[in-house]
Amino acid sequence: MILQHLKKYAPLLLLFLLIGCHKTDWSENFKEKEKSPFGNYIIYNEAETLFKNKQVTLLKQNIYDYLMLESVIDSVEIKNYVSIKHNGFKYTNGSTRELLDFVAKGNNVFLAFNNFRDTLKSSLKFTTNNLDKDVYDVKGLKKLEGTFELNNKSFSKTSFSFDRNIRRNYFLQYNENTTSILGTFAVDGEKVPNFVKIHYGEGAFYLHTQPIAFTNYYLLNGKEEYAANVFSYLPNADVIWDPQIKSSKYEDKKEDDNNVFKFFLEHPTLTWFLFVSLIGLLLFMLFNARRKQRPIPIIKPLQNSTVEFTQTIANLYLKEQDHKNLVDKKIAYFLEKVRSKYLLDTSNLNADFIEKLASKSGNDLQRTKYLVNTIIALNKKTECLEEELIVLHKMIENFLNK
Repeated sequence: MILQHLKKYAPLLLLFLLIGCHKTDWSENFKEKEKSPFGNYIIYNEAETLFKNKQVTLLKQNIYDYLMLESVIDSVEIKNYVSIKHNGFKYTNGSTRELLDFVAKGNNVFLAFNNFRDTLKSSLKFTTNNLDKDVYDVKGLKKLEGTFELNNKSFSKTSFSFDRNIRRNYFLQYNENTTSILGTFAVDGEKVPNFVKIHYGEGAFYLHTQPIAFTNYYLLNGKEEYAANVFSYLPNADVIWDPQIKSSKYEDKKEDDNNVFKFFLEHPTLTWFLFVSLIGLLLFMLFNARRKQRPIPIIKPLQNSTVEFTQTIANLYLKEQDHKNLVDKKIAYFLEKVRSKYLLDTSNLNADFIEKLASKSGNDLQRTKYLVNTIIALNKKTECLEEELIVLHKMIENFLNK
């Protein structure tokens, strides 16, 4: 029956042939209103035929809002939920949980994605492997081809060849107790699952890793039977068809605030673009800040005025000609040096003191005795001459520098 309905879309195929390749939009948009090669216009408009005239509703709100507000989960009537898109990243954790509850009540979900959300993978315990995840350009995708097989022998035809945009994307790990393999395709000579049924509660998830197989291009190129066979696994019930174009108005999205960055990090080219942009922004801020920084004033360190102070005091004594005062200070300085450096008692400058000082200072006994006797003699005087001051100064300097 679907073959007869597709005849009305034959002019579209002719239109694709007449329009030059340079003008044809070969992007994988998966939009239900798009008549371009990789749009979902035909599959959506033929959904009622595929499901034997059951009601097909194009969802105009987020699935989370629809399931919560319409009380679909609590409905007794079984429903099918269908979404065919490039990836399932628009599902939040909340909408994923609602879908799981929806299926657990006995409903069915059909998802055809190149990439499934991690929350769904962990909940249904499966992983995927996409060997062509880094291929994005039209020329590269055009070279990707493959042959799909359905495992149901009751179908008149079970093998279908696809000539372009077939990524080597398949289910890698899954729970064999809850998972049935419905379809496979060959990757490097080995048949791997690309279409599975995962039982969950009273319902089931039907997951497909090649959404491109259900686009306008293949339905107009002899692959309509494959799409009809795939959808025949779903019960004949009303369909909720989700184009995933709306964000939730009611769900708290704090847990999904990093979705944009997650999308960038899952694609190497976009990851490099993000890193280069951030580095460029940091460099711009750094150099821009340096150019506009105010000059830092030079603060001169405090000068040590001890030498100037000493010279001033010395000049004062010289001007006053108070040589005795200077002699007393020189003697006091020398004796303090002896006490701190040689640890000798200077209260009694006797012969024993002279021997100990000569021994510890390394000076000969005669020089030490002459210096000490000079100090004793000058201490007894009330006045001193300039020559005596100079001699004492030289004797002390020579003694300490030994």
